[in-house]
Amino acid sequence: MRNMTLLGLNHTTAPLALRERLSFNAEQRAAALTAFRQRFGQSEAVLLSTCNRVEIYTASDEAPAIAEFLAEFHSIPLEEFQPLLYQKTDRAMIEHLFSVASSLDSMVLGETQILGQVREAYESARELSCVGNILHPLFQRAISVGKQVMHQTALAEGRLSIASVAVDFAGRIFDHFHDKTVLSIGAGKMANLVLRSFAALSPGKLLIANRDPAKAAALAEKFNGAATPMDQLDQALSQVDIVITSTGSAKPIITAASFATVHRRRRFRPIFLIDIALPRDIDPAVGMLENVYLYNIDDLQQAVSQSLNGRVAEVDQAKKIIAAAVDQYIRSHRVRELGPAIDQLYKRYHELAQEEVSRTLAKLPNIGEAEREHLQDLARRIVNKFLHDPVHALRQADDAHAPATQYIHAMEQLFKLTDGDQTGSS
Repeated sequence: MRNMTLLGLNHTTAPLALRERLSFNAEQRAAALTAFRQRFGQSEAVLLSTCNRVEIYTASDEAPAIAEFLAEFHSIPLEEFQPLLYQKTDRAMIEHLFSVASSLDSMVLGETQILGQVREAYESARELSCVGNILHPLFQRAISVGKQVMHQTALAEGRLSIASVAVDFAGRIFDHFHDKTVLSIGAGKMANLVLRSFAALSPGKLLIANRDPAKAAALAEKFNGAATPMDQLDQALSQVDIVITSTGSAKPIITAASFATVHRRRRFRPIFLIDIALPRDIDPAVGMLENVYLYNIDDLQQAVSQSLNGRVAEVDQAKKIIAAAVDQYIRSHRVRELGPAIDQLYKRYHELAQEEVSRTLAKLPNIGEAEREHLQDLARRIVNKFLHDPVHALRQADDAHAPATQYIHAMEQLFKLTDGDQTGSS
């Protein structure tokens, strides 16, 4: 039987500088999953990589060396991050995944993006044939639980995303925006969220830069802004007051050297930079320059913590939903695990009963067809009645007693389910 294991780190256990080194973009994720299957045989795996976390969920006959795999894939010495990893197995892993999908484990409580990110991670693994009969139903249920929490609680009410909190954070720096020029670098989902929030503030000018000019133009039209070419980024940076970056670049697109030149051109006017990308888009050294205010996703924690106030009731309600869902899933998972052994148990003892009926009928040559059917039905009903209580107890037992694998092993030994040649004595 396969064991379920999660290994990961997140914003509570590892700093941004380490998370970005261990993060995966879409191409890296596909390559990592392919390499994982090649290395660990038929092990199932889902890789979840966001700005807040890097987690690998696995189902395997043997515990794979996940930490070593991460170190080798990213060429990072294991000792640099191993102390910051958390590992969860079986029930604890299920509880964690359901909490993640429901945004209870997010930096921004109630943010809605994580549910889509969990779904995307699952779909990516499924397309690569990395999920099977363990992780497939698990992630489908996690996504369903995440939706249930969002629909049945007020957890997601208000502006609760990394993007919206970034905008709120900017609002603490500037009293008004009508005379400010805002530049958004990136045209993905995060950029859409940022632009929607900033457009509502009616800035003096809104600029959108992206490597794909068509995407930049589409966003500019959507939010009443103007597209600016990426090859003219330095020129745009010399004019703006606020910059939001959220690209998928593997390397910084704004370096300290290049921005120092831009800053001199700006005559050292103050500029507010929010880098919500992972890996980061802006070299941290940029923040050391005079009148440059650079914030990254971890710096938003102060604003995020305020979103927790007054939400205790919603959190408690969400936890109750998750706890019930975990219990239900574990019961259904146990039934799936025990199903083949239970079927084998019924089959074996119905066969034994029918053999005894056949022996009895052989000694009663004058018995009629109706009586034969009554005897066969009697044997079936006796077997079903004898097995009903123990099978019911097996299906309802939880991990506090023993994992399903131990029950299955005991069944195989007690009832000789692995020996199809065993029959009753005459």
